[in-house]
Amino acid sequence: MSNPAIPGNFRPARRDRLVQEQVHDSYKAKGKLPEPAVCPQCGAVFHDGRWQWLKAPAGAHQETCPACHRIHDDYPCGFVTLQGEFFNTHREEIMHLVHNEEKHERAEHPLKRIMAEEATKSGGMLVSTTDIHLARSIGEAVHHAYQGELKFHYNPEENLLRVTWSH
Repeated sequence: MSNPAIPGNFRPARRDRLVQEQVHDSYKAKGKLPEPAVCPQCGAVFHDGRWQWLKAPAGAHQETCPACHRIHDDYPCGFVTLQGEFFNTHREEIMHLVHNEEKHERAEHPLKRIMAEEATKSGGMLVSTTDIHLARSIGEAVHHAYQGELKFHYNPEENLLRVTWSH
């Protein structure tokens, strides 16, 4: 039976359903961290609900930040592959740009870090990151500066982003 106060087929939204998490990231805290907390490895401070570069207050709880946890476990969240003839001839300049982008992002967001860099068999470079957004911003910065071809492949099951730039 329809309610005369509600016109047509409109049904009020139900708010009693269990909402499932879209992406499961085992490196995110399961619950609220005690504040303030400081990472013993990098010195980042968890304050006001996020990790920040602050002076650690006296008596702060010791808690490893997600970035240091990923680095310790060698479990990157993003991969950036840089390759091609242009990359090989301008490697030093492009890698300088990559490091500047990481430095810029890391200054505001302590969890955005480069984990490792390794040469690929084809003569390119593979950069692994602790954050998918850093991988994306590195790829976009290189593409903006040098054009070329930029591809993204996101795997939601693993919360993993692969960025490939070639020129």
